[in-house]
Amino acid sequence: MTLANNYLEKLQANQIFDLAEFVVTENFKHHSNNSLPKDYKNDVNSIHKEEMSYYENSEVYTAKDHLGSILGAIRVLKWNYTDVLPLQKIFNINPLLAINKPNINNIYHIGRFAIKKDVQGINLFKQLMVCAIAPICKHTGNIAFAECDSKLLRVLHMLGIKTTVIGESVNYLGSETIPIALTYEGLIDFYNENKALVSKDALKPQVKSHRLPKRVVFNTKQKDYSLV
Repeated sequence: MTLANNYLEKLQANQIFDLAEFVVTENFKHHSNNSLPKDYKNDVNSIHKEEMSYYENSEVYTAKDHLGSILGAIRVLKWNYTDVLPLQKIFNINPLLAINKPNINNIYHIGRFAIKKDVQGINLFKQLMVCAIAPICKHTGNIAFAECDSKLLRVLHMLGIKTTVIGESVNYLGSETIPIALTYEGLIDFYNENKALVSKDALKPQVKSHRLPKRVVFNTKQKDYSLV
């Protein structure tokens, strides 16, 4: 058992590969009896490439232990209307056609949610969710989309987060994954009840360099939950 004594950190571009590897391995650990498929590195590389393409418009939050190992992660992306979201690639859902809300302000995507399998306690889960939904909760016209593991969806509802299912489920990274929409109205109560778990400094936008490090230039329980 790992205790969730941790600190929150925003990842830099040269750490995004660590995020991809963590998300993929933890998803398969949770849902495939700790068994990784032989080609799991393909998933890691695909997610790494995708997250690097989102990097300038996203914030990636991780919780780490005192040794610097990732205990949990989540990413929130402010959609620029041109990037192809996982919602589109996995489910063939057009976000603009899935919106049933007037006067939209900004559209976000939440993904890459994973918590290390042997971490106990609900606070880490809540901290990461607060980080991800903070920008959505700044304006009543904001909306977010996500691809949500079926177990996580039940937990979200138990915690008072209201979601709308917008399509049929598929198997992704070893688990049943469901496309959902999250509105300001469905998130604000949870956010207000739990925002004290995260410091204001942790939620400040990250200043990012426009130059990518060489490593990322391409040449070629609560447990059991995943939001990918």
